[in-house]
Amino acid sequence: MTNIIILNGGSSSGKTTLAKYLQKALSDPWLRFSIDDLIQSMPESMLKKDSGIKFDEDGSVTPGTEFQELETAWMHGIGEMARRGARIIIDDVFLSGVKGRQKWETALEGTQVFWVGVFCDPTVAAAREKERRDRIGGMALSQAAIVHEGMNYDVKVDTSSSTAEGCIQLIIQNM
Repeated sequence: MTNIIILNGGSSSGKTTLAKYLQKALSDPWLRFSIDDLIQSMPESMLKKDSGIKFDEDGSVTPGTEFQELETAWMHGIGEMARRGARIIIDDVFLSGVKGRQKWETALEGTQVFWVGVFCDPTVAAAREKERRDRIGGMALSQAAIVHEGMNYDVKVDTSSSTAEGCIQLIIQNM
């Protein structure tokens, strides 16, 4: 039985919205975690140094070694919660593509993971990004394709051509 759902997509693709809808639609209680939660919980100093995580003016994101160590610990913590019976929805941005998935596979060993690719037309994602006040312009465009390179998913959804409800229905039907 699936106890982890991972939503991977670029910035402003709709992952968090889908995670919230999924949480409501599933009958059992599911916890929800996002890469944004990890970043927001870090000390501000980690956002300013090369070893932390840097958000450049062009929308590029560069995770440094110190951030990567904390991210690995966070992933393994989520894996342990799942192995102890928690059901968890994760929304993430695999900036390193397949390497990002491999890190999760290691952390989630012994769990049943359902992999969801969250696609969104880059121009739609860029328009969403522009409406948001918590994003740097260019992130949506720069991440739209790279996060899916070489990836295999249990199901793919496209939030630019389907409603959130339609995407959730597709995910649940395929779980």
